[in-house]
Amino acid sequence: MPEIGNSKVIQITTGTIVRAILVVAAFVLLYTIRDILLVVLTSVVIAAAIEPAIQSLIRLRIKRIPAVILTYATIVLVLLGIFYVFLPPLVTDTSSFLSTVSQYIDKVSFWNPLNSDVAGQNPQNFVENVAKGIDVSKEVTKEITDGGSALLQIGGQGGAAPGGLDGQLSKFQQSVSNISDSFIKLMSIIFGGVLSFILIAVLSFYLAVQENGVESFLRIVTPVKYEAYVVGLWRRSQQKIGYWMQGQLLLALLVGVLVYLGLMILGVKNALLFAIIAAVLEVIPVFGPIIASIPPIVAGFSQSGLTGGILVAGLFLIIQQFENHLLYPLVVRKIVGVPPIIVIIALIIGVKVAGFIGIILSVPMAAILMEFLNDYEREKIGRASRTNVIPN
Repeated sequence: MPEIGNSKVIQITTGTIVRAILVVAAFVLLYTIRDILLVVLTSVVIAAAIEPAIQSLIRLRIKRIPAVILTYATIVLVLLGIFYVFLPPLVTDTSSFLSTVSQYIDKVSFWNPLNSDVAGQNPQNFVENVAKGIDVSKEVTKEITDGGSALLQIGGQGGAAPGGLDGQLSKFQQSVSNISDSFIKLMSIIFGGVLSFILIAVLSFYLAVQENGVESFLRIVTPVKYEAYVVGLWRRSQQKIGYWMQGQLLLALLVGVLVYLGLMILGVKNALLFAIIAAVLEVIPVFGPIIASIPPIVAGFSQSGLTGGILVAGLFLIIQQFENHLLYPLVVRKIVGVPPIIVIIALIIGVKVAGFIGIILSVPMAAILMEFLNDYEREKIGRASRTNVIPN
């Protein structure tokens, strides 16, 4: 950087401008293909998660392709078995809970000050409206009703002025158009989700079949200068991702079983539903168990009064202490090495950016980021030791 007197002159070369344009173009491209990028990243994480199981089968002298097929078949059979065993009682519990949730609210004393106005309506009506279904179906129902009303008015206006008839026809056409738009949106969401699921399954299977499938993919997309480091970073992160996935599933299973058994012993209705909610929310550290405890505490209070609510709260407190001091440290802190606060921040960012897929990707991405930061810290300390300077 040249100096003129006591001032410095910053020179921006053509190469700097070109590099800046390329960086901006790269970010624009990544944003444009973000859906495809999420599918690829999810496939990579799934392939890494099942790699320990594949390696276990390979050690039993099973070749890689049969090992991958056997692993996927086992996963599919387990999922089908879970759906077959738990889906009917889960549907029953969910229907029962939704039909009685307004009664729970009426019996909880701290709702009394809000009886006149919750979001502009009675709390009971508010909860019942939430339980009716997704917004798309409401839109379709409303448009069908409006369209039907328009037809009835048209039929009843045999001698009406042409302007009135045209108005009703226009209203009916608008209703039909809105129904079509809502239906198209709903089908787009459904088919988009199904297509993403198929792409993730196929791509993760392909990456798992290749012995170094993910590494080969990384070599393709990484500049030669950083290829060795990126592959090495992935090898160190892969084991952590696999162990985290397995540990998280084990943690969710244990917490779900403990919640189910505890609620059954206490005689709380809809125990299976509450246990599944607790298992699913285990992916969110600290806040997940707290959120999962609220519905069963309300149900216990409603069914058995203050004593029932306190007992259910005590049950969740015991399970939470057992998890915090034994299970979670073994699963996340020692294996993954990601502090809980980083996990929470990663989950918030993941949900905001990519929804449900973001939840799946957040902690593995945080684990890779922590590995990178650890490498940077080691490099910083190494440079400081070579120059006898202690880093801040």
